Amino acid sequence: MSPVIGVILMVAITVILASVIGTFVLGLGDQLGDTAPQASFTVDGNSSDNITVVKTGGEPIEGADLVVSVDGERGEAFDSGAWESGQKKNATITGLSPGENSVVRIIHDPSGNTIYEETYDF
Repeated sequence: MSPVIGVILMVAITVILASVIGTFVLGLGDQLGDTAPQASFTVDGNSSDNITVVKTGGEPIEGADLVVSVDGERGEAFDSGAWESGQKKNATITGLSPGENSVVRIIHDPSGNTIYEETYDF
């Protein structure tokens, strides 16, 4: 009788272990979320409230998914449409102070990740 009990216990342990591992692996999919695209940019402040951003490399990005932030002040999203390398887009940011350093961030809204950050002297 003890070999039968041993087999039943081994099967029960295997089922419990498979359930725990399956729950863990399936739960990882929810944690991945959206990832930010890879891209490079240059920024030029051409007036006290307008900056020009040039996409200099990386995969095409939906412009409406990106937002510019200057010194923590969040601007509006860029125009919609695929943003290819070499294309320029303008962003309106209030409160740019000519002659002062400002930290410019480009944020990928769906993931919440910063994909570009640089300090500029406008």
